[in-house]
Amino acid sequence: MIESFSALAANAHVIGADVILAQNPSGPMGADFGKASPVGLLIIVILLIIILALGWDLSRRAKRMAARRKFAEAHGMDPFDSAAVDRAMAEEEARREAE
Repeated sequence: MIESFSALAANAHVIGADVILAQNPSGPMGADFGKASPVGLLIIVILLIIILALGWDLSRRAKRMAARRKFAEAHGMDPFDSAAVDRAMAEEEARREAE
């Protein structure tokens, strides 16, 4: 049993050595290696602006949705009946402005 394990370990060591020898140790080199284009930075900044705009819009939409749901529940309405909730909210706003 020990002999077969040592043979397996020795065989694995040889396989590992072959894998290490097959790799390119020097890696990519040259005058342009490691230099990024300014276009890449521009793309990253544009994507960041888009993500921030989407997050701002979703936050604003979630706040409006929570306010509509709270209004509908306070007045005993179905929160999914958007036409009725909009109409009731407009009437409530008009009533508040009239006072």
